[in-house]
Amino acid sequence: MKRLPPRRVAAMVIFPLLVAALVVPVIVWHAELWKIFGSVRRIRTWIEGWGAVAPLVFMGVQAIQVIVFAIPGEVVQIAGGYLFGGWVGILLSLSGILLGSTVAFFLSRWLGRPFVAAVVPRAQLERMEKLLESRSSQIVFFLLFLIPGVPKDILCYLAGLTPMSLLFFLGISTLGRLPGIVGSSIIGGAARSSRWVALAMLSVAAILLFAAGLIFRPRLQALIEKVAQKKPPAGS
Repeated sequence: MKRLPPRRVAAMVIFPLLVAALVVPVIVWHAELWKIFGSVRRIRTWIEGWGAVAPLVFMGVQAIQVIVFAIPGEVVQIAGGYLFGGWVGILLSLSGILLGSTVAFFLSRWLGRPFVAAVVPRAQLERMEKLLESRSSQIVFFLLFLIPGVPKDILCYLAGLTPMSLLFFLGISTLGRLPGIVGSSIIGGAARSSRWVALAMLSVAAILLFAAGLIFRPRLQALIEKVAQKKPPAGS
């Protein structure tokens, strides 16, 4: 009887455990998770309760919300800005998101497409795969991170299925996420220091940008699909 490679055996064991770890909590404790992560105030209160280790807990929460992508990231980022101030909140959010993105990237790279197909909705997986399989996949990947409403945490899993390196993935995904992280954290920081005029202006700007992203998202996605289908110059 042919022996399976150790990596294959490990994947066969770890695969269902990781799928369960990602999916079961969302199904079983969805109400409890929503109570905490659905409100800036509630998640802020929960993190504050950890005292001196609150910054580390916040970073861990940021990492988890990337890995368990059903958790809304913007709420966590605003809470971070409120708890730690705008700039410290940005640094902590970036650190946690980089950690979570790295874990998601290596999970999909090690366990392969069956794992990603088990945790990512089929329609989203197939559509994103077509875009990322193009010759312009690196440009497409960056553009997808810029569009509001595109599931960026899912892209972390898809990136692991592509040939791109971890460093390239982290660099390009961080650039794409940065505007949203900075905006959300500064909104939280403005609320912390009771700068209500700045808070109102930032909130209105964020709402307008998000609305514009939703309105123009079909056109932006169509543009990205054209970039994906574009053939490289002859001789390249």
